[in-house]
Amino acid sequence: MVLAMVGFGIEDALFKAATASVSPGIGTILFGVFGFTGFAALCVRAGDPLWSPHFFSAAMGWRSVFELSGRLFYALALAFAPLSTTSAILQAAPLVVTLGAAAVLGERVGPRRWIAMGVGFAGVLMILRPFGEGFSPTLLFAVAGMLGFAGRDLATRASAPGLSSWQLGTSGFAMVVLAGLLITAFEATPRLPDPRATLLLLGAGIVGVAAYTALTRAMRTGEVSVVAPFRYSRLLVALVLAAILFGERPGALTLIGATLIVGSGLYTLVRSGRAPKTA
Repeated sequence: MVLAMVGFGIEDALFKAATASVSPGIGTILFGVFGFTGFAALCVRAGDPLWSPHFFSAAMGWRSVFELSGRLFYALALAFAPLSTTSAILQAAPLVVTLGAAAVLGERVGPRRWIAMGVGFAGVLMILRPFGEGFSPTLLFAVAGMLGFAGRDLATRASAPGLSSWQLGTSGFAMVVLAGLLITAFEATPRLPDPRATLLLLGAGIVGVAAYTALTRAMRTGEVSVVAPFRYSRLLVALVLAAILFGERPGALTLIGATLIVGSGLYTLVRSGRAPKTA
Protein backbone atom coordinates (compact mmCIF):
# COMPACT_ATOMS: atom_id res chain seq x y z
CA MET A 1 0.00 0.00 0.00
CA VAL A 2 2.87 2.39 0.76
CA LEU A 3 4.43 1.72 -2.64
CA ALA A 4 1.05 2.26 -4.26
CA MET A 5 0.55 5.60 -2.53
CA VAL A 6 4.00 6.88 -3.50
CA GLY A 7 3.30 5.87 -7.07
CA PHE A 8 -0.12 7.51 -7.08
CA GLY A 9 1.37 10.70 -5.66
CA ILE A 10 3.84 10.85 -8.55
CA GLU A 11 1.10 9.94 -11.02
CA ASP A 12 -1.08 12.80 -9.74
CA ALA A 13 1.75 15.31 -10.07
CA LEU A 14 2.55 14.21 -13.62
CA PHE A 15 -1.11 14.35 -14.64
CA LYS A 16 -1.62 17.80 -13.10
CA ALA A 17 1.49 19.11 -14.84
CA ALA A 18 0.22 17.75 -18.16
CA THR A 19 -3.16 19.50 -17.82
CA ALA A 20 -1.36 22.82 -18.13
CA SER A 21 -1.30 22.21 -21.89
CA VAL A 22 -3.97 19.56 -22.50
CA SER A 23 -7.65 19.54 -21.56
CA PRO A 24 -8.60 17.21 -18.68
CA GLY A 25 -10.74 14.97 -20.89
CA ILE A 26 -8.10 14.39 -23.56
CA GLY A 27 -5.45 13.97 -20.86
CA THR A 28 -7.54 11.36 -19.08
CA ILE A 29 -8.10 9.47 -22.33
CA LEU A 30 -4.38 9.34 -23.11
CA PHE A 31 -3.51 8.39 -19.55
CA GLY A 32 -6.08 5.60 -19.70
CA VAL A 33 -4.81 4.36 -23.06
CA PHE A 34 -1.22 4.22 -21.80
CA GLY A 35 -2.27 2.39 -18.63
CA PHE A 36 -4.55 0.00 -20.50
CA THR A 37 -1.76 -0.84 -22.95
CA GLY A 38 0.65 -1.53 -20.11
CA PHE A 39 -1.70 -3.88 -18.30
CA ALA A 40 -2.77 -5.58 -21.51
CA ALA A 41 0.91 -6.32 -22.24
CA LEU A 42 1.32 -7.75 -18.73
CA CYS A 43 -1.76 -9.93 -19.27
CA VAL A 44 -0.34 -11.30 -22.51
CA ARG A 45 3.02 -11.93 -20.89
CA ALA A 46 1.40 -13.83 -18.01
CA GLY A 47 -0.88 -15.78 -20.32
CA ASP A 48 -4.03 -14.24 -18.86
CA PRO A 49 -6.95 -13.48 -21.19
CA LEU A 50 -7.77 -9.79 -21.55
CA TRP A 51 -11.43 -10.53 -20.87
CA SER A 52 -12.98 -13.00 -18.47
CA PRO A 53 -16.55 -14.10 -17.63
CA HIS A 54 -15.82 -12.83 -14.12
CA PHE A 55 -15.99 -9.29 -15.51
CA PHE A 56 -19.75 -9.70 -15.68
CA SER A 57 -20.12 -10.51 -11.98
CA ALA A 58 -21.95 -8.13 -9.67
CA ALA A 59 -18.75 -7.25 -7.77
CA MET A 60 -16.89 -6.38 -10.97
CA GLY A 61 -19.86 -4.40 -12.21
CA TRP A 62 -19.84 -2.25 -9.09
CA ARG A 63 -16.06 -2.01 -9.26
CA SER A 64 -16.28 -0.61 -12.78
CA VAL A 65 -18.93 1.92 -11.77
CA PHE A 66 -16.89 3.13 -8.80
CA GLU A 67 -13.69 3.17 -10.86
CA LEU A 68 -15.40 5.27 -13.52
CA SER A 69 -16.76 7.83 -11.06
CA GLY A 70 -13.55 7.97 -9.05
CA ARG A 71 -11.33 8.53 -12.07
CA LEU A 72 -13.68 11.03 -13.68
CA PHE A 73 -14.09 13.33 -10.69
CA TYR A 74 -10.54 12.99 -9.41
CA ALA A 75 -9.15 13.95 -12.84
CA LEU A 76 -11.27 17.11 -12.71
CA ALA A 77 -10.06 17.83 -9.19
CA LEU A 78 -6.41 17.48 -10.21
CA ALA A 79 -6.98 19.82 -13.15
CA PHE A 80 -8.80 22.58 -11.29
CA ALA A 81 -7.86 22.34 -7.58
CA PRO A 82 -4.51 22.45 -5.73
CA LEU A 83 -2.72 19.10 -5.57
CA SER A 84 -2.12 19.31 -1.82
CA THR A 85 -5.77 20.03 -0.98
CA THR A 86 -7.08 17.44 -3.43
CA SER A 87 -4.83 14.79 -1.92
CA ALA A 88 -5.92 15.81 1.57
CA ILE A 89 -9.57 15.18 0.71
CA LEU A 90 -8.62 11.76 -0.62
CA GLN A 91 -7.37 10.82 2.84
CA ALA A 92 -11.00 10.46 3.94
CA ALA A 93 -11.18 7.30 1.80
CA PRO A 94 -9.94 4.98 4.61
CA LEU A 95 -12.88 6.08 6.76
CA VAL A 96 -15.30 5.08 4.02
CA VAL A 97 -13.38 1.86 3.32
CA THR A 98 -13.33 0.91 7.01
CA LEU A 99 -17.05 1.58 7.36
CA GLY A 100 -17.74 -0.48 4.25
CA ALA A 101 -15.50 -3.30 5.45
CA ALA A 102 -17.44 -3.48 8.71
CA ALA A 103 -20.89 -3.12 7.16
CA VAL A 104 -20.45 -5.13 3.97
CA LEU A 105 -17.52 -7.52 4.48
CA GLY A 106 -18.15 -8.22 8.16
CA GLU A 107 -14.67 -7.20 9.35
CA ARG A 108 -14.50 -6.17 12.99
CA VAL A 109 -13.24 -2.68 13.81
CA GLY A 110 -12.94 -1.84 17.49
CA PRO A 111 -13.68 1.54 19.12
CA ARG A 112 -10.03 2.53 19.49
CA ARG A 113 -9.40 2.24 15.78
CA TRP A 114 -12.58 4.20 15.10
CA ILE A 115 -11.39 6.95 17.45
CA ALA A 116 -8.01 7.01 15.74
CA MET A 117 -9.72 7.27 12.37
CA GLY A 118 -11.87 10.09 13.74
CA VAL A 119 -8.73 11.98 14.74
CA GLY A 120 -7.41 11.50 11.23
CA PHE A 121 -10.64 12.85 9.77
CA ALA A 122 -10.36 15.89 12.04
CA GLY A 123 -6.91 16.43 10.57
CA VAL A 124 -8.38 16.34 7.07
CA LEU A 125 -10.95 18.96 8.08
CA MET A 126 -8.17 21.18 9.39
CA ILE A 127 -6.50 20.98 6.00
CA LEU A 128 -9.71 21.59 4.05
CA ARG A 129 -11.16 24.35 6.24
CA PRO A 130 -14.58 23.81 4.56
CA PHE A 131 -16.08 26.92 6.14
CA GLY A 132 -13.07 29.14 5.56
CA GLU A 133 -11.99 31.38 2.71
CA GLY A 134 -9.80 28.64 1.25
CA PHE A 135 -12.75 26.42 0.35
CA SER A 136 -13.58 26.13 -3.35
CA PRO A 137 -16.53 24.37 -5.05
CA THR A 138 -14.00 22.56 -7.26
CA LEU A 139 -13.05 20.55 -4.18
CA LEU A 140 -16.39 18.75 -4.51
CA PHE A 141 -14.80 16.95 -7.48
CA ALA A 142 -12.23 15.53 -5.07
CA VAL A 143 -14.95 14.45 -2.61
CA ALA A 144 -16.80 12.59 -5.36
CA GLY A 145 -13.56 11.03 -6.57
CA MET A 146 -12.69 9.90 -3.05
CA LEU A 147 -16.04 8.14 -2.67
CA GLY A 148 -15.53 6.42 -6.01
CA PHE A 149 -12.08 5.15 -5.07
CA ALA A 150 -13.29 3.87 -1.69
CA GLY A 151 -16.07 1.93 -3.39
CA ARG A 152 -13.62 0.55 -5.92
CA ASP A 153 -11.34 -0.73 -3.19
CA LEU A 154 -14.18 -2.53 -1.43
CA ALA A 155 -15.37 -4.07 -4.69
CA THR A 156 -11.79 -5.17 -5.43
CA ARG A 157 -11.78 -7.01 -2.12
CA ALA A 158 -14.98 -8.83 -3.13
CA SER A 159 -13.92 -9.57 -6.72
CA ALA A 160 -13.44 -13.12 -7.95
CA PRO A 161 -10.09 -14.66 -6.88
CA GLY A 162 -9.73 -16.05 -10.38
CA LEU A 163 -9.05 -12.58 -11.78
CA SER A 164 -5.38 -11.64 -11.81
CA SER A 165 -4.07 -8.20 -10.85
CA TRP A 166 -3.22 -7.66 -14.52
CA GLN A 167 -6.80 -8.33 -15.57
CA LEU A 168 -8.15 -6.03 -12.87
CA GLY A 169 -5.77 -3.32 -14.04
CA THR A 170 -6.82 -3.74 -17.66
CA SER A 171 -10.47 -3.42 -16.67
CA GLY A 172 -9.74 -0.44 -14.44
CA PHE A 173 -7.87 1.54 -17.08
CA ALA A 174 -10.61 0.81 -19.60
CA MET A 175 -12.85 2.76 -17.21
CA VAL A 176 -10.26 5.56 -17.17
CA VAL A 177 -10.57 5.86 -20.96
CA LEU A 178 -14.35 5.93 -20.64
CA ALA A 179 -14.10 8.61 -17.95
CA GLY A 180 -11.97 10.70 -20.29
CA LEU A 181 -14.50 10.34 -23.07
CA LEU A 182 -17.28 11.52 -20.75
CA ILE A 183 -15.25 14.55 -19.64
CA THR A 184 -14.39 15.42 -23.24
CA ALA A 185 -18.07 15.30 -24.21
CA PHE A 186 -18.69 18.27 -21.89
CA GLU A 187 -15.57 20.27 -22.78
CA ALA A 188 -16.24 23.30 -24.96
CA THR A 189 -12.80 23.37 -26.55
CA PRO A 190 -10.77 20.18 -26.00
CA ARG A 191 -7.02 20.82 -26.26
CA LEU A 192 -4.68 18.24 -27.76
CA PRO A 193 -1.38 17.60 -25.94
CA ASP A 194 1.99 18.96 -26.97
CA PRO A 195 5.06 16.63 -26.86
CA ARG A 196 5.81 17.59 -23.25
CA ALA A 197 2.30 16.79 -22.07
CA THR A 198 2.36 13.50 -23.98
CA LEU A 199 5.57 12.45 -22.22
CA LEU A 200 4.14 13.46 -18.85
CA LEU A 201 1.01 11.40 -19.47
CA LEU A 202 3.11 8.46 -20.64
CA GLY A 203 5.10 8.67 -17.43
CA ALA A 204 1.88 8.90 -15.41
CA GLY A 205 0.61 5.78 -17.18
CA ILE A 206 3.77 3.79 -16.43
CA VAL A 207 3.83 4.82 -12.77
CA GLY A 208 0.08 4.28 -12.57
CA VAL A 209 0.40 0.68 -13.74
CA ALA A 210 2.92 -0.05 -10.99
CA ALA A 211 0.89 1.75 -8.33
CA TYR A 212 -2.39 0.20 -9.42
CA THR A 213 -0.87 -3.28 -9.22
CA ALA A 214 0.43 -2.63 -5.72
CA LEU A 215 -2.94 -1.27 -4.58
CA THR A 216 -4.82 -4.29 -5.95
CA ARG A 217 -2.44 -6.70 -4.23
CA ALA A 218 -2.80 -4.81 -0.94
CA MET A 219 -6.60 -4.75 -1.00
CA ARG A 220 -6.94 -8.40 -2.02
CA THR A 221 -4.42 -9.92 0.39
CA GLY A 222 -4.66 -7.78 3.53
CA GLU A 223 -7.43 -6.99 6.00
CA VAL A 224 -9.03 -3.81 4.67
CA SER A 225 -9.24 -2.02 8.03
CA VAL A 226 -5.52 -2.70 8.61
CA VAL A 227 -4.25 -1.92 5.11
CA ALA A 228 -6.32 1.22 4.58
CA PRO A 229 -4.42 3.48 7.05
CA PHE A 230 -1.31 3.24 4.89
CA ARG A 231 -3.14 5.45 2.41
CA TYR A 232 -2.07 8.39 4.55
CA SER A 233 1.41 8.18 3.09
CA ARG A 234 -0.02 9.55 -0.17
CA LEU A 235 -0.66 12.88 1.55
CA LEU A 236 2.98 13.29 2.54
CA VAL A 237 4.12 12.57 -1.01
CA ALA A 238 1.57 15.01 -2.40
CA LEU A 239 2.58 17.81 -0.03
CA VAL A 240 6.23 17.48 -1.01
CA LEU A 241 5.54 17.31 -4.75
CA ALA A 242 3.02 20.16 -4.58
CA ALA A 243 5.61 22.39 -2.92
CA ILE A 244 8.45 21.48 -5.27
CA LEU A 245 6.63 21.33 -8.59
CA PHE A 246 3.71 23.74 -8.20
CA GLY A 247 4.88 26.17 -5.56
CA GLU A 248 2.11 25.30 -3.12
CA ARG A 249 2.98 26.32 0.43
CA PRO A 250 0.85 24.62 3.09
CA GLY A 251 0.02 26.74 6.12
CA ALA A 252 0.32 25.84 9.79
CA LEU A 253 -3.15 24.29 9.95
CA THR A 254 -2.35 22.10 6.96
CA LEU A 255 0.83 20.83 8.56
CA ILE A 256 -0.92 20.18 11.89
CA GLY A 257 -3.71 18.37 10.09
CA ALA A 258 -1.23 16.24 8.17
CA THR A 259 0.48 15.33 11.46
CA LEU A 260 -2.84 14.22 12.95
CA ILE A 261 -3.61 12.12 9.88
CA VAL A 262 -0.25 10.35 9.89
CA GLY A 263 -0.33 9.90 13.68
CA SER A 264 -3.79 8.33 13.61
CA GLY A 265 -2.72 5.99 10.82
CA LEU A 266 0.35 4.84 12.74
CA TYR A 267 -1.69 4.33 15.91
CA THR A 268 -4.24 2.27 13.99
CA LEU A 269 -1.44 0.12 12.60
CA VAL A 270 0.06 -0.47 16.06
CA ARG A 271 -3.31 -1.38 17.57
CA SER A 272 -4.08 -3.73 14.69
CA GLY A 273 -0.76 -5.50 15.11
CA ARG A 274 -0.92 -5.88 18.89
CA ALA A 275 -4.54 -6.90 19.32
CA PRO A 276 -6.15 -7.75 15.99
CA LYS A 277 -9.17 -9.42 17.58
CA THR A 278 -10.12 -6.70 20.02
CA ALA A 279 -8.71 -3.47 18.58
